[in-house]
Amino acid sequence: MTAETEARLPDLADAQPRAAAGSELSQAKVRSALLFLAPMLVVLALVAGWPLLRTIWFSFTDARLGVFGEANFIGLANFWDPEGFGLLQDANWWRAVQNTLYFTVVSVSLETVFGMIVALALNVRFPGRGWLRAAILIPWAIPTIVSAQMWGWMLHDQFGMLNDLFMRLGLISAPIAWTASADTAMAAVIMVDVWKTTPFMALLILAGLQMLPSDCYEAARVDGIHPVRVFFKVTLPLVYPALMVAVIFRALDALRIFDLIYVLTSNSRDTMTMSVYARQQLVDFQDVGYGSAASTLLFLIIALLTITTIMAGRVKLGGEVR
Repeated sequence: MTAETEARLPDLADAQPRAAAGSELSQAKVRSALLFLAPMLVVLALVAGWPLLRTIWFSFTDARLGVFGEANFIGLANFWDPEGFGLLQDANWWRAVQNTLYFTVVSVSLETVFGMIVALALNVRFPGRGWLRAAILIPWAIPTIVSAQMWGWMLHDQFGMLNDLFMRLGLISAPIAWTASADTAMAAVIMVDVWKTTPFMALLILAGLQMLPSDCYEAARVDGIHPVRVFFKVTLPLVYPALMVAVIFRALDALRIFDLIYVLTSNSRDTMTMSVYARQQLVDFQDVGYGSAASTLLFLIIALLTITTIMAGRVKLGGEVR
């Protein structure tokens, strides 16, 4: 053993107690955090967990609205019935699943693109930027029911201002029932949703842009790199985490969309989503068991897609794992 090693032995001996003390401190912080979170977790379990478990239980029964005490356990009959009346055998359910996925993919994609454009524009310094940032949030701040009713009037085939405007411009020759026609109902719903929710996407993306370091852009400007290349090589990879958070949040909202579609198109088969389908079974048909089965499948689909999106979000652009 060298003299240098012997001299370091006291330091090594002191390091172990310090490491143990640090570990105990970390454990104390974890216990304190759990203690502070406990009331919120209890409230969350009561507000969200119990209704969810209750809904799952009803999906295995033949419960009817108003006669819950007479519900009988029927197993998986609400999901798959040998006689052909199960949820997975219902063509209307699969049409609702198709409508929901189509609405989610198209609306979230458009909102992501438009939100990125708006966020990039608002990230540039110009006079009145603060006022414009506040004004652009107005569509998102308006309650969904109010927005849907407002657009329902504007899209009306008899007195809607959009038909009048398009006819004056010569774009159409006769009024169009935008929300009543099978050819235009889904497009109208997506248009309204994009108008309302693009500011939300822009807000989240803008928050990510505000945190980017300016050194990279100064170096790119000095080197004369084209702005489009800077966006794809610098901005997009750096803002990717914030972008993924925005996409996940928006996708969750889109998958469980109800109010906008129900106000604009009611129970139309062409735009019926999983949430609208579940509501129809629960309220209109008063079949709590069957409607709960639809709600349970909706929950499972959202959970599966959320986990898949989060796992995909851990992969950076270019294939590098975060």
